[in-house]
Amino acid sequence: MSLLRRRKQPQPPPEQPNEDSSNGSDLDEKGKKKPGSSSSSAAPPPEAAAAAAKEATKRTRARWSCVDSCCWLVGCVCSAWWLLLFLYNAMPASFPQYVTEAITGPLPDPPGVKLQKEGLRAKHPVVFVPGIVTGGLELWEGHQCAEGLFRKRLWGGTFGDVYKRPLCWVEHMSLDNETGLDKPGIRVRPVTGLVAADYFVPGYFVWAVLIANLARIGYEEKTMYMAAYDWRLSFQNTEVRDQTLSRIKSNIELLVATNGGNRVVVIPHSMGVLYFLHFMKWVEAPPPMGGGGGPNWCAKHIKSVMNIGGPFLGVPKAVAGLFSSEAKDVAVARAIAPEVLDSDFLGLQTLRHLMRMTRTWDSTMSMIPKGGDTIWGDLDWSPEDGFECKAKNQKINDSEVSKDANGKNEVHPEPVKYGRIVSFGKDVAEAPSSEIEQIEFRDAVKGNNIAHSNTSCRDIWTEYHELGWGGIKAVADYKVYTAGSIIDLLRFVAPRMMQRGSVHFSYGIADNLDDPKYGHYKYWSNPLETKLPNAPEMEIFSMYGVGIPTERAYVYKLAPQAECYIPFQIDASAEGGDENSCLKGGVYLSNGDETVPVLSAGYMCAKGWRGKTRFNPSGSKTYIREYSHSPPSNLLEGRGTQSGAHVDIMGNFALIEDIIRIAAGATGEELGGDQVYSDIFKWSDKIKLKL
Repeated sequence: MSLLRRRKQPQPPPEQPNEDSSNGSDLDEKGKKKPGSSSSSAAPPPEAAAAAAKEATKRTRARWSCVDSCCWLVGCVCSAWWLLLFLYNAMPASFPQYVTEAITGPLPDPPGVKLQKEGLRAKHPVVFVPGIVTGGLELWEGHQCAEGLFRKRLWGGTFGDVYKRPLCWVEHMSLDNETGLDKPGIRVRPVTGLVAADYFVPGYFVWAVLIANLARIGYEEKTMYMAAYDWRLSFQNTEVRDQTLSRIKSNIELLVATNGGNRVVVIPHSMGVLYFLHFMKWVEAPPPMGGGGGPNWCAKHIKSVMNIGGPFLGVPKAVAGLFSSEAKDVAVARAIAPEVLDSDFLGLQTLRHLMRMTRTWDSTMSMIPKGGDTIWGDLDWSPEDGFECKAKNQKINDSEVSKDANGKNEVHPEPVKYGRIVSFGKDVAEAPSSEIEQIEFRDAVKGNNIAHSNTSCRDIWTEYHELGWGGIKAVADYKVYTAGSIIDLLRFVAPRMMQRGSVHFSYGIADNLDDPKYGHYKYWSNPLETKLPNAPEMEIFSMYGVGIPTERAYVYKLAPQAECYIPFQIDASAEGGDENSCLKGGVYLSNGDETVPVLSAGYMCAKGWRGKTRFNPSGSKTYIREYSHSPPSNLLEGRGTQSGAHVDIMGNFALIEDIIRIAAGATGEELGGDQVYSDIFKWSDKIKLKL
């Protein structure tokens, strides 16, 4: 112990020799330092010590590279992610709801809980018909690049393989340009069951909220059926390849037979509305073209058809998609970062690959506007004339605001010519029709092939490569296109696509519905060229959101003349004069659910099918149920319970309550009849259509 204590005793500091005694006295004969001797360098002056410390800091900083910074950043992000994930899984299940209620107040009961307390119980079986893109697709056979993806989702789910092998994914999601069916060696098929479209991607619901609320009053899988289909195919080809229409027929018959004879309530969404309209004609038509169910099949098996966000008369958005692979959001993104979408940035060639793929999906042609100028308007007229795109907060000093005789602010909206669906230039979109000089394009000579010398262009084949600069100029010189000339425009710029599409779809108005030609399946999804089934007790609902600016017409411009570019694009620089203008980023906006204008979603139930008409000879009752859009007030509300947006409306509590009441046995009259917030009845009266 004494030895340890002796070792721990502090040592006195060594004596600092003076400068004179250190000059050679500490060295031995060979010039080496003597043991125990000290050096004058052991205690450098303060200036030298500071310089040495500064030099050491510089060397340390030099060793810290960009790789170190990236690793540090990734480490921080991953650590934060795992910490949040741990906290999320560790917290009580009721904690998020507790926080939400503490901020927003008590939440209302979900519709299923509310109606269960009222005593409602499951009665009529329910059939869901998903729309375009919302149903999952999985791989059953593929090329070498898709090794390991057997029965993995190529569409829906996580979309992981889009990022890992994008060109392989595009190849497998595309259909054959000649047949509109599978490419050789590829089989992509729809996912079956309720999981096919309950969620589009994890956390983004489609049908899940409605299914959960139906389950509250007693529904389960044996009383619900998801009529999943390959939404890329034309409607008749889903039967040719997969016998999907036959499966829907058999499953509806089984649901009725196993549920006490109670007829089904069918709930189609988006393009599923057109698909089920086709089905109702197919199921009663004689074979081999139809299902052979007989003229009373729908009356025996269907109680109600509750169409959600139905594009009965098509959508202008489909025109922009087929013409230039754009929509409003894409046009804005393209204006912000043109190199990402237009050029060979990182080899992506994004929009061209998108066009190459989507132009093989025949289903997209089902949503081209129907009814021509009679429905959508011409150069000088449209049903929505006078619609006001008011900003939420109107400025009092705005030049467009004046005061009437009573001193109230009166807004004078700028006139919008919605009938001009595609205009080349803002000046053309606004000019009087008498001042527009149109040069006929239909017989223009296509030439000067824009991709004859560029192999990469030919690899990403679009029909614009065969149009040539002569054809492109002819399209722009025609200046303005209405719904009546849009079909000819698409036939000119994409003849092969439209040749396939014309076999399966039609866009006109029937003069005589008793003409035998309307027995062909190409007319069955057009409500203006077909009759509703002979089912007087069947009710038809049109349910959609309103109050959201929705694409109605477009201002275009010629794209830069590069060989691989899509030659036309929305002119995102075209803007209206003030915040109340309906022209935003090259797109004229009207009322709707962000995707489907009110005119398309509501006209047939407001007038075309209302009462006994030539399109509804049995007088099936029709109802319009509009849902005024109210966005979520904060992030804790998610996508909102009062949303009227095209997909988010599937979580709208009011809509879900209406569906559950009908499924539980109520009628449209008991629901309250029509619920209307828009001018759909006024607009419908402006359309001069023989009924």
